[in-house]
Amino acid sequence: MAMSGQRTTTGDWRSSACILCECNCGVEILIGENGRSFDRVRGDRLHPSSQGYTCNKALRLDHYQNGRTGRITRPLRRRPDGTFEEIDWDTAISEIAERFKGIQQAYGGESIFYYGGGGQGNHLGGAYSSATLAAFGARYRSSALAQEKTGDFWVSARMLGAAHRADIEHCEVAVFVGKNPYQSHGFPRARSVLKEIAKDPARSMIVIDPVHTESAELADFHLQVRPGTDIYLLTALAAVLVQEDLIATEWLTEHADGLEAVRAVLGGVPVDRYCEVSGVPEDLVRAAARRIAGASSVAVLEDLGVQMNKDSTLVSYVEKLVWLLTGNLGKRGAQYVFSSLVPIARDRGLPSEQVRRSPVVKAPIISGLVPCNVIADEILTDHPARYRAMLVESGNPAHSVADSARMREALRSLELVVVIDVAMTETARLADYVLPAPTQYEKYEATFFNFEFPRNVFHLRHPVLAAPDGVMPEPEIHARLVEAAGALGEADYAPLREAAAQGRAQFAKAFQETVAAEPRLARLVSVLLYRTLGPTLPGDAAAAAVLWAAAHRCAFENPAGVARAGHGTGLEAGDRLFDAILAGPHGVVITDDEQDETWTRLKGRRIQLDLAELLAQVAAVADRPLPEPEGDWPYVLSAGERRPFTANTILRDPAWRKRDPGGALHMSTADAERLGVTAGDRVRLTTRRGSAEVTVEPTDRMRPGHLSLPNGLGLSVPGPDGTPVVTGIAPNELTAAEDRDEWAGTPWHKHVPARLEVLEPAVAPGR
Repeated sequence: MAMSGQRTTTGDWRSSACILCECNCGVEILIGENGRSFDRVRGDRLHPSSQGYTCNKALRLDHYQNGRTGRITRPLRRRPDGTFEEIDWDTAISEIAERFKGIQQAYGGESIFYYGGGGQGNHLGGAYSSATLAAFGARYRSSALAQEKTGDFWVSARMLGAAHRADIEHCEVAVFVGKNPYQSHGFPRARSVLKEIAKDPARSMIVIDPVHTESAELADFHLQVRPGTDIYLLTALAAVLVQEDLIATEWLTEHADGLEAVRAVLGGVPVDRYCEVSGVPEDLVRAAARRIAGASSVAVLEDLGVQMNKDSTLVSYVEKLVWLLTGNLGKRGAQYVFSSLVPIARDRGLPSEQVRRSPVVKAPIISGLVPCNVIADEILTDHPARYRAMLVESGNPAHSVADSARMREALRSLELVVVIDVAMTETARLADYVLPAPTQYEKYEATFFNFEFPRNVFHLRHPVLAAPDGVMPEPEIHARLVEAAGALGEADYAPLREAAAQGRAQFAKAFQETVAAEPRLARLVSVLLYRTLGPTLPGDAAAAAVLWAAAHRCAFENPAGVARAGHGTGLEAGDRLFDAILAGPHGVVITDDEQDETWTRLKGRRIQLDLAELLAQVAAVADRPLPEPEGDWPYVLSAGERRPFTANTILRDPAWRKRDPGGALHMSTADAERLGVTAGDRVRLTTRRGSAEVTVEPTDRMRPGHLSLPNGLGLSVPGPDGTPVVTGIAPNELTAAEDRDEWAGTPWHKHVPARLEVLEPAVAPGR
């Protein structure tokens, strides 16, 4: 594989990006003398967003590329005895296509389910998956976003008609709800920005979290909420704004509808009782509300601590009421609506009764995604509309989806499972076919998490290493599957290839005419571009062909911002933007917006404060029984906490972790004293789904009754002698699929009822 824009001799620094969180900070990698190792990793000062910043996790990326991961480099087919054999690519593609076609003919293409297509920073290949799904008539899909963000997507679409983000860097007050950006980031240069806010006496930080995290340590206000009671705390915070008349009435009159309905509900909230339930002093909640109301700008960012918790969709709704009631939209340092090259949140914001539903469970499909927690239920049934085959790409549902044992049972029951991945993941071990792809540093790759404002950045990462023989980039895999299905062929390609040879303008005209004349091609566009425009791109960058259409869409939807970013105006702006992306190994500013662009993107739509079905549930919180520990389950476990040396599970090599290699169970010092355990003691952790033995680490950062296990552990990788080794606890061996949000189906990974049993003799307290 050629490496355009990168020198190919060893000992060189090559530009790329970190792949361990959504920020995808630019990095430079020093390739070792062996031509494969990452001898050093440092921040890329030329990256327009991260500007040389990186956290400690990116420095360990050699463990992703060259560590013990279970790397596969040949297509694999399962034998009848359950073992795998290597096969050639032609055999793999033809057999897989034949089997998918057979399932399509027997049960309909909608019985073929797709999962994944966008691991952290691994989105470019997934952009081609829609063509494969179209070729086999598949309609249903899901991804990790359906475990996290769909409730937030749905509420945002209903209230604003668009997705939004928070301008943390420039705000006077930053509010983090269920988020520890010191570890999870979520915005550029996160740790540096947090420290800047903490040092500035004119700025404040408010953290809502049951754990006294690193971010809470820097905060002016830490609202250390009792686990699972966020809806009480957020509602109390919003109610203070209404009851003390701290809302932006004039601004709301100009921009929003539904204020009176919201005011009526929040005006009757018993703030003192809600604060007592949430475990946060009332005077602290009132002080935080007043600080929000008095600020010139407030930026609010919620994350998995509430999005994977009880009442997640209601919390997302009330969280937005807090910053909308105080007028914090469309101004510097507040919430904004961003541009995008490829939108990842496309929900229509329909009322729940109008939302599309999954075929068996009738679960809501938000932003095109089936809730992960119902996938097994959609398979393990005799319902005629059940899923019968699954294509998994850059995903690991056997490990990442709730109730792993049931998910494994579901995968085993399918007639066909095909996995496209780099390593022999827990899901790949259950597949009928495993198709090996290059790593994210051996191919052109990108992320579609582009949320910055006013200067939004897209980064097409160039390969820094040649891929080993035997692997195939995802765009090529999808193209071959589409062709084997008979959906595209040389008759479709030839006219467009001829036009591409004459130049980009001729190609654009021919492409538009071809797709308009044959509607069936609309869902096959990615492969059509890959096979026709792709070969004309410099540096073997055919995988980037799908970005040509995306660049033109971006230029059409954001003409002023694209022009200010230096890509010109008119019909040629899309091509200039596309060429800049191809030629920019450090990343490219795609739009440079003025502050009021948020209102342009809302297109005159008024903000909807009164979402009647959600507001009614907020009102009903007052009538709920008080939350209490569940009998035999006195603890609440947060399954999947982010810590200094945890990351997403593409980083499979356990040797990357410098601290806490086994992933200790965090508990409060008060609970440890009561149980008579100290650091290093072993306990049995049990939930309704399973149990595990784990080492404990008491800490004064935890509330009594609250436990946490880290994310990213419990993976099986080859040991030094090749024998599989599992390090730490896989959190979803302990979670239950039925514990999910009533509106979006997102899991309650952060609220798992649990109990503990001391395994090793412990000395009495006071030793």
